[in-house]
Amino acid sequence: MNYESSVRYLLSLGRELAAPTQAAAAKFDLENVTILAERLGHPELAYPSVHIAGTNGKGSTAAFLESILRHAGFRTGLNTSPHLEKINERIRFNGEEISDTAFADTLTRIQILIEELLAAGKLRAHPTYFECVTAMAFESFARERVAFGVFEVGLGGRLDATNILSPIVTIITRIDFDHENFLGHSLNEIASEKAGILKPGVPLVLAEQRSEAREVILARAKELACPVIEPAQIFRVDRESLPNGFARARVIEADSGKALEIAPSLPGRFQLQNALSAVAAARLLQASGLKIPDAAITQGIANTVWPGRLEKLQSSPDVYFDGAHNPGAARELAYFLEQNFSGRRIFLIYAALRDKAVDEVAGLLFPRAAEVIFTAPRASRAVSAAQLAEIAGHHAVHFSVIPDAERAFERALAEATPEDAIFITGSLYLVGQLRHYCKHRAQVATR
Repeated sequence: MNYESSVRYLLSLGRELAAPTQAAAAKFDLENVTILAERLGHPELAYPSVHIAGTNGKGSTAAFLESILRHAGFRTGLNTSPHLEKINERIRFNGEEISDTAFADTLTRIQILIEELLAAGKLRAHPTYFECVTAMAFESFARERVAFGVFEVGLGGRLDATNILSPIVTIITRIDFDHENFLGHSLNEIASEKAGILKPGVPLVLAEQRSEAREVILARAKELACPVIEPAQIFRVDRESLPNGFARARVIEADSGKALEIAPSLPGRFQLQNALSAVAAARLLQASGLKIPDAAITQGIANTVWPGRLEKLQSSPDVYFDGAHNPGAARELAYFLEQNFSGRRIFLIYAALRDKAVDEVAGLLFPRAAEVIFTAPRASRAVSAAQLAEIAGHHAVHFSVIPDAERAFERALAEATPEDAIFITGSLYLVGQLRHYCKHRAQVATR
């Protein structure tokens, strides 16, 4: 297969989240990916790895840790999901996306093995889209001889395809409500699924949690004899500021008294917690024998790039992209708006997928906007713009319905003055689609 046919092949398998009944039957089972990994010779065991679960912040935390390791001189592999614009974003070597040629070659090899396993009756069903991409990451990292792999869980943890890893450190970021139809309708149930990534004796970095989630995770860690490191307990923030929405802090390590200046390049107060989870993981890796200088930690955090999360793409008017798709992420975006855009007119371009808590997210964000523009990305699970308006329009001071996302963006640009701000949010699919459009639009304008 060439690159284009490879992508078409994957898309034919369906997206990560099908209907809950189909997901329960097909996705939430480690059998397929285990058999495939065995046939590949267990490439996921060819390098040390860190495994990261959580509701919010797991992608940013993975990006921070990968950047730290890269700045320390290690050849890194980073596997994250979902992607924004191009599927290659999910598999990165030393910060660079896998090439189209390598992507196609890797999937072709795996597709041949899948056909062999199906013909031999060793696979009961074809692996899903996410299982195939996960297997591609395992195999690609082994072939590229990465010195370290950083893996973000796709959904949940316990039965996520990445959970055949044997990591040397696990991380669980902040847990909140999301994907309830798949993971459970209480924090206890959701936390139990996330805690499924814990492995016997493997240290856990546990970000600050609500008490009910923390208790579930600590109980599971105790059962498995996992040492638990909580950044909130091992680091003391000596001073903290939030200039222009970017967290800045002097952090003191409790045991050594050593001070680190932490300055994430990613905006949002929550990024300090994600950065400290990455720092705690780096300290554990140091203890396991890896040479990670303090300069690599501070530089890695300062130079981390993670698009689509409070990402500013232009000024006059300011245009921000933030994939806040659940209540926890919406609360952080609302705080960012309150602290940095008070008194300014805000246009909110909003879309959502079918399994999201639209009304709760809308209640947090919409009252802060002068106008909400309901739209929809080109995604099979997207709620129509008209239906979104029916569900959540009452939270908005003023709203309009523009189903075509690009037209919605052009409308906001036409109405906004240079002093205003436009926020595209509610769905990473919307963020990816309009981010691509915005960059292409800028390129055309400069010709």
